[in-house]
Amino acid sequence: MPAGPLDPPFDRLLATAEAVAQARPEVDLEMAREVFLEAATLLYNGLALDGLDEHDADTVVAGLCDDLVAADPGAAVRAHVQAALEAPAGLHDPKGVAAAYEISARVLQL
Repeated sequence: MPAGPLDPPFDRLLATAEAVAQARPEVDLEMAREVFLEAATLLYNGLALDGLDEHDADTVVAGLCDDLVAADPGAAVRAHVQAALEAPAGLHDPKGVAAAYEISARVLQL
């Protein structure tokens, strides 16, 4: 498990904030960092990835990075839950990954 919300795999969320701000001129970089840092902190404190190995944890965070910038983040996370259960290609613990997405959605109130 990571030592804190800024450690891998959560650090990827801050990289997403920077990428979004760079791609969308209307997005304030500092605000995006603040929002994604809060998401990383909530996920870390909520133990959303607890029990997953490094590979599956990285997969969940990568998915969440995409989901959080989607038009409907809640629907995007629910789609990842379904995909983990129905087509778990490459996942070590599909049920654990699906549960991590569900926990993440609750923790982030999506």
